[in-house]
Amino acid sequence: MSCHLHYKQSNRKRSLILGAALVVLFLAVALDLCVGTSEVSLRGLLSAFSEGPNAQSIEGAILWQLRLPMTLTAMFVGTSLGLAGLQIQNITQNPLASPSTLGITSAASFGAALSISLGLTALGHLWIATAANALIFALVVSFAIYFLSVKRSMTPETVILAGIVVNFFFLALQQVLIYRSSPEVAQIINGWTFGNLERSSWLAAGLSMILTMLCALFLLKRSWSLTALTLGEERAMSLGVPVKRLRVETFFLSALLISGAVAFVGIISFVGLVAPHIAKLLLGEDQRFLLPGTLLSGALLMVLSSLVAKLLSTGAVMPVGIITSLVGVPFLLLLLVRHSARRAA
Repeated sequence: MSCHLHYKQSNRKRSLILGAALVVLFLAVALDLCVGTSEVSLRGLLSAFSEGPNAQSIEGAILWQLRLPMTLTAMFVGTSLGLAGLQIQNITQNPLASPSTLGITSAASFGAALSISLGLTALGHLWIATAANALIFALVVSFAIYFLSVKRSMTPETVILAGIVVNFFFLALQQVLIYRSSPEVAQIINGWTFGNLERSSWLAAGLSMILTMLCALFLLKRSWSLTALTLGEERAMSLGVPVKRLRVETFFLSALLISGAVAFVGIISFVGLVAPHIAKLLLGEDQRFLLPGTLLSGALLMVLSSLVAKLLSTGAVMPVGIITSLVGVPFLLLLLVRHSARRAA
């Protein structure tokens, strides 16, 4: 009886944490919408919202045409990267794994840059070809990492080192593209490496939202299987979990989320590493709570990074990828130290 009561109290606490995170995210979104080159008061923000998408006032135009698409894109790109990072950590059973540390993000970015430099289009649209090419390269690297981590039984540290090699390899290839491209194309590709929210649009926000929600629903249905997988492959198989199929499906979804994020805003580093660990610290390993917690953590990290980028740069928006890297690098070093200390113990 006491165990059942403890379980209910634990779930209630986790639900309260998720509710509090949702409130904090709402406040962060409101602040991000108010801050920019032209300050908008909270009253002006509410007034602009009431005018609707066809607002005629200056504040309304700023909100609906510029800031709201940018903030929503930041939020849903953050959820995409956080969700992808969590699933990569689940299926590799590696707490140091993430889209950026394994080189998947840089591979997707090179795919997008290659599409841009070749002027590829699909169905008459550049962004479709860019997203498709980013997905192809993300899938290739994802399954290469899967082969190394599972088939070759590499240690977590070795997998991370392999990811660093992959990361530098694709960054070098991207530099070659920049060098051989025209100045105009080189400028577009170069902007991809910073993760710039200024290329946000209602299309980017809408597609990012749809992609994240569909993948999240798919994974939420498999929350029990993913939770079992975190206990170890043998135990998960003994409980009837189809481990190989689950890993392949999850890697594919992660690559899809990463390529979507890269195609819309470029390289955003470390959100996929930091967001899952924040959620695990607050909510534990139960995927029913960890998955929505990671979504909220990723969204909050990106929106706060967008807010900091605006505050640090007057007259222009600093690329948000710079802010996430400044936060992520020391966080990765801390995780490496903690992981090494645990293995030594």
